[in-house]
Amino acid sequence: MDLDQYIRFLMALLFVVALIMVVAWVMRRAGMAGGTVRGRSRQRRLSVVEALPIDAKRRLILVRRDDREHLILLSANGDLLVDSAPAGGFDTALAGTVDSPAASAPAGSQPR
Repeated sequence: MDLDQYIRFLMALLFVVALIMVVAWVMRRAGMAGGTVRGRSRQRRLSVVEALPIDAKRRLILVRRDDREHLILLSANGDLLVDSAPAGGFDTALAGTVDSPAASAPAGSQPR
């Protein structure tokens, strides 16, 4: 092979790489990029608040969707919705169910 063939090969390779990049850019601008839905003026409705690995095969995920939070157990056997609450809700829901010492004491007794 002489130098002319190497230059042709290199030019063809650069042309194909540039063509792939142009097609990828056009697809991304047209919204055909896989996996994500983008809206410039919209806020994100779905987010992972926290993830906690329990062991090698199980994980707890706290997901916020709109004004709700969902606690989901992910495992190899399947996924399980453990609980749902309003947004900001698990902390406030737990605080609402736990009685304070003054509220649980009878009216005539004093806490020690």
